[in-house]
Amino acid sequence: MRHSNTIKILGLALLVLFLAACKTQPVYNVDGAPVTTASEGQPTMEQVKQAIVRAGTSLGWRMEPARDGLIVATLVSRGHMAKVDINYTTSSYSINYKDSRDLDYDGEKIHKGYNRWIQNLDQRIRSRLIAL
Repeated sequence: MRHSNTIKILGLALLVLFLAACKTQPVYNVDGAPVTTASEGQPTMEQVKQAIVRAGTSLGWRMEPARDGLIVATLVSRGHMAKVDINYTTSSYSINYKDSRDLDYDGEKIHKGYNRWIQNLDQRIRSRLIAL
C-alpha cells in the first residue's frame, strides 16, 4: 500500500512539473526582419518609425522612441508586463526582449503568452510596413 501511494505522489509531482514546463517556451525574438513595402522606393527612417509605432499602438503597446533607430515598447496586460527594444533601419527591424514582470522569465524561457504578443506585434509591423 505504501509503495502504491509513493508511486502516485511521484506521478503527481511529475505531472505538475510537466504542466509548469508547458507554460514557458524559449524567448521569441525577431532578428533582422526585412522592411518590405508595396512601393518600389526605400522608405525613410521616419516612415519606418511611424509604421512601427502605429502597429504597436494599435495592439495596446506603449511605444516610446528612444533615439533614431530605437523604439522601446511596453505592454501591460492583466498584471503582466513585457518590454522590448525595437531596433530599425530603412531595410530591417528587430524585436528583442528587454524586461518583463510576472512572465516567469528565467534568462532563456518565458511564459508562452509573451511569445504570442511578440508574434502579433511582428505581424502587425509587417502589415503596416507593406502599406508604405
